[in-house]
Amino acid sequence: MVATSSEKNSIHHEPAINPRVQYVLLMFFSVAIGVAAAMGAFVFRWLIEQFQTLFWAEGSTFLDRVGDSPWWLVLLLPCLGGLAAGVIINRWAPEAKGPGVPEVIKAIAVRGGVIRHRITFLKALVTSLLIGCGASVGREGPVVQIGASLGSSAARLFRLDRSMLPVCVASGAAAGISATFNAPLTGTLFAIEILLLDTEMSYVSHIIVSSITASALSKFFWGDFPTFDAPKFIFSNFGELIIFFILGIMSGLVSLAFVHMIRFMENIFMRIPVPEWVKPGIGGLLLGILGLQVPGILGVGYEVVDMGMEGVLPLELAVIILICKMTATSLCIGSGMSGGIFAPSLVLGAALGVSVSSTMNMIFPQLALTHGQYALVGMGTVVAGTTLAPITAVLTVFELTYSYKIILPMMVGCITSALVVRLLKGYSVYEAKLLRQGINILRGHDESVLVNVSVDEVMDTEFDYLHTSDHLEKAASMVTDSPFPHFPVLDDDGRVAGILTLRDMRSWLKGNHDTGGAPAIVDTLMVRTVVSVNTDSNLKETLMLFERTGVSFVPVIKSDGKIAGIIKSREAFRIFREKRYKNRILSSSL
Repeated sequence: MVATSSEKNSIHHEPAINPRVQYVLLMFFSVAIGVAAAMGAFVFRWLIEQFQTLFWAEGSTFLDRVGDSPWWLVLLLPCLGGLAAGVIINRWAPEAKGPGVPEVIKAIAVRGGVIRHRITFLKALVTSLLIGCGASVGREGPVVQIGASLGSSAARLFRLDRSMLPVCVASGAAAGISATFNAPLTGTLFAIEILLLDTEMSYVSHIIVSSITASALSKFFWGDFPTFDAPKFIFSNFGELIIFFILGIMSGLVSLAFVHMIRFMENIFMRIPVPEWVKPGIGGLLLGILGLQVPGILGVGYEVVDMGMEGVLPLELAVIILICKMTATSLCIGSGMSGGIFAPSLVLGAALGVSVSSTMNMIFPQLALTHGQYALVGMGTVVAGTTLAPITAVLTVFELTYSYKIILPMMVGCITSALVVRLLKGYSVYEAKLLRQGINILRGHDESVLVNVSVDEVMDTEFDYLHTSDHLEKAASMVTDSPFPHFPVLDDDGRVAGILTLRDMRSWLKGNHDTGGAPAIVDTLMVRTVVSVNTDSNLKETLMLFERTGVSFVPVIKSDGKIAGIIKSREAFRIFREKRYKNRILSSSL
């Protein structure tokens, strides 16, 4: 029996746009994404300033505000902020939980670049509230998610081709980083090295355009000055590379400890028998207790970075900051708050760099190492270890100093740090978060093709099927006549009740018609365990299902439970090969 025309799920395909025209149009769209992401970063930072002004005493820096505030405010404000954020996150925006970057990677790798529209506003609101209340998290990760969300929303609102979504998401993320640091190279490399599992090189220019646009707007909003007042880097003694190598090793160990401490705190909070929305409040209360002893751990922490680069951060305080900042950020992320780990990594790096240079000066006074330079390199090496993105780390610090002399020490330290983490079988903080969700990210062009092909491009809408009440004589006739003798079996409502295959009919076809007194109908022989996919699945999920189960076809089920079509394994692999070949030819022709 062949499905009637009324039962077929026809697919409407939009006329293809010339790839060269699409390339140019996307370039203009990249400018718009850069503008939107820069505006998002501006509003986000404005919200942080408003919350800090509203909640804390007056002061020129956030550290001054905390120092001039009463002790009970330092104790309770992070708790109250955590409770408010917990309600918003758990009720309306679970994706806003955590650093933000893993969710963007997940959106690109698993959902083809789709991010819910509400995330732009809720991520900005929740994270600015938490940072305003003193949470020990960064603003860079949230800015990445805000920019990526704007890129995803804009691409879908203007109905861009589905394959362009990852590029738009990466462009928004790069623009967010660029606007935050006034560093277009850093934004571009961050998107390519950390976010994109794969992209055609021809589309890198679109990411660059978004990043440059956002950087130009950041100069308009905040002026043409760097995020940090970095000292002039002087490097002439190549023997000092040994110390930078040691700093790289220690940074790798600190990065591993940081990632493991976040995981440890997550495990602890998972076991606390209270509602999920309460846990950020508990984390905030513990943070307030710690903040009473060490105020420098509260907030983003850039005041500590400035102290390190100015060479006024004493060794004892640097060690205390190193331990307590790691604990404070782990408490915040582990309890379920929203916020990044990029800025805390910079703080840890600055404290570690000062600790190393101060210790070496104590042992070898003749070295006279400059603390500010080691704080700078330490910032990059810890970022390289926590993100496993050494090139981004090198470029980040380079764009803070614009000194080519820092490149060699940074490369030695950052590559060493990343190698230490990898050799000790560690993961980046982003990989660790995704692995905890059961997502193992693979990099490669084929992976991108799999994600961006939906099941409606693969499924057959014309297929043979049976009903549960059909006689086995009819099923036997279909099995012998059909070129693909595997059939979904539908109930009276059109829902899949089972699967009937040649194997199931074998004894009947051999002449053994004994059904043990049961009616000679399909319902008595069919397999009731059905392996299926939903209409919103993609080719990657379908091929993984074929590999895991070994079945030769799967039904595609609509949201109402009825069947929309079937996907044959051989057809799925054929379409995958065609898409892969087409995309590679298209890329080479641009």
